[in-house]
Amino acid sequence: MTADRSFAATLRRDWLAQPKADILAGIVVALALIPEAIGFALIAGVDPSVGLYASVAIAMVIALTGGRPGMISAATAAVAVVVIPLVDQYGVEYLFAATILMGVFQGIAALLRLDLLMQFVSRSVITGFVNALAILIFLAQLPQLNPWAEGVTWYTYAMVAAGLAIIYGFPRISTAVPSPLVAIVLLTAAAVFWGLPVNDVAGEGKLPDGLPSFALPDVPLTWETLTIIAPYSLTMAAVGLLESLLTAQIVDDMTHTDSDKRRESAGQGVANIVAACFGGMGGCAMIGQSVINVASGGRGRLSTFTAGAFLLFLLTVLGSYVGQVPMPALVAVMIMVSIGTFSWNSIPNLRRHPPTSSLVMVATVVVVVWTHDLALGVLVGVLLSGIFFAQKVKSLFTVERIRRPHSAVYVVTGEIFFASVDKFQNALGPESQYDDAAHNVVIDVSRAHFWDISAIGALEKVIDRMRRNGRHTRVVGLNAASADLFDKFALEDRTGIELGLAPH
Repeated sequence: MTADRSFAATLRRDWLAQPKADILAGIVVALALIPEAIGFALIAGVDPSVGLYASVAIAMVIALTGGRPGMISAATAAVAVVVIPLVDQYGVEYLFAATILMGVFQGIAALLRLDLLMQFVSRSVITGFVNALAILIFLAQLPQLNPWAEGVTWYTYAMVAAGLAIIYGFPRISTAVPSPLVAIVLLTAAAVFWGLPVNDVAGEGKLPDGLPSFALPDVPLTWETLTIIAPYSLTMAAVGLLESLLTAQIVDDMTHTDSDKRRESAGQGVANIVAACFGGMGGCAMIGQSVINVASGGRGRLSTFTAGAFLLFLLTVLGSYVGQVPMPALVAVMIMVSIGTFSWNSIPNLRRHPPTSSLVMVATVVVVVWTHDLALGVLVGVLLSGIFFAQKVKSLFTVERIRRPHSAVYVVTGEIFFASVDKFQNALGPESQYDDAAHNVVIDVSRAHFWDISAIGALEKVIDRMRRNGRHTRVVGLNAASADLFDKFALEDRTGIELGLAPH
């Protein structure tokens, strides 16, 4: 009885809380997914159907298995760029096999709780990630606005302007229907009725005209195959999880709700395995389409499922009509997404926030935009955050000498780890400002903590030097964790050294 009530409550909360809004938002997302999926498939060097079928399968499956309701997952550029060499050298069947193994790796990551590593991604890195994606989304629309490109006329710019006007103006009239959907429908009707000379979806690539079929990858089940696909699969899994978990955090902030990151990791794995078995490439969460979904009112799992299901309906039933959707209409939607995604507050905050935080954010943006590699940009941001944090903690480290007859007491305050060991040794070394020759030395570390073997090694060097200079040395105030670390890694010869847990 309790299980039935729990299931019913989950169904109402995640699926049926606002069915109309979720369905309409999903329809908008489905239309926006088509050119993206085709483009990503072409990047990977495969047929457009591979990207479109992947988007269908991933969106529908992640709606059931994911941990972030309302987030959209499909075929993505971040995964597509990884597999270019694999497809070029071995073919599409190896791509399917690599995608299945990608899903397995993501399932293992969920079991190992690797999602907890997101705790080490600072807010500055997340802001940089968001801004970089907003810039990349906008830059991706520029080929459709290139005045020298085929099919780009003044009608193109007029339709983009009209689309943006509808997107931002229609909500003043009514919010019953998402304004991006209104813009797409009206601009498509105008393009077809007047036969406007603009690029359309059909010009982006051939749309599939049938349902995807289940089939396992046609590759040899050998160790050699595993050694070929494993490096690609591992990279795909890491990039996919990174983008998915960061996007989940962003959607959490947009909707003021929490998500289950571990379930999302496992769900991404299941979705990618299913996609590969139905002729699709790997994918992950998409911040652009997720923003479209949320901005259009989508909040529940029904919106994500609708996006995948309606995309399948469009491809198999309405393919000829979908091909007539003008690209300027979709460009307008994606420009809206880039504007809505960019954290505009981050610009004035460059002056208000600490310089190190601003530098981390800018570095993340620059690396992602320059390399188009989301993982590399986030990695650079995390490394810079770690370096700046270590420097900040290091600057808080102090050593104070208390004068006493025939003795010297050094009171150590702060965190002692690999970045602060030089400062620690210099403060207690012969070159320190005190440079006394007291026979009895007490090192009071009751206000300090030793974090690693570098710190223990530094303490050991200080004690050894004082011992060789004939000083009777005591270390007092070690907390339990520091004392355990010293016991495990310090030298066994402790002649003339006394360690005490209680402060002197």
